[in-house]
Amino acid sequence: MASETWVVFEDFFPAMVERLGAKGFMDELCKGFRVLMDKEREVITFESLKKNSAVLGLKEICDDELMSMLREGDLDGDGSLSLMEFCVLMFRLSPELMDGSRRWLEEAVVNGL
Repeated sequence: MASETWVVFEDFFPAMVERLGAKGFMDELCKGFRVLMDKEREVITFESLKKNSAVLGLKEICDDELMSMLREGDLDGDGSLSLMEFCVLMFRLSPELMDGSRRWLEEAVVNGL
């Protein structure tokens, strides 16, 4: 019998927003982007994602999964993720953030982000 490995994704983003507020959460997303980005091109490429993903505990992930992640977020089809594409992807991966995004957007506007 083949063994199956399941990856359980626990969505910590809503708790982070509650704790940090909208601006603090966006600052943290920007920090995460900078960890993963290609420093010269200032976008996340396959190579930079592969190289830097171990920092986030993703060292066991295969190349196909990394490419799938890039394709999922690559809205303009250039093969990389800009900061905006990365943030949109992070929100899309968090159902609770999608549900609460209107409230957080309003908070961000009120606070002059």
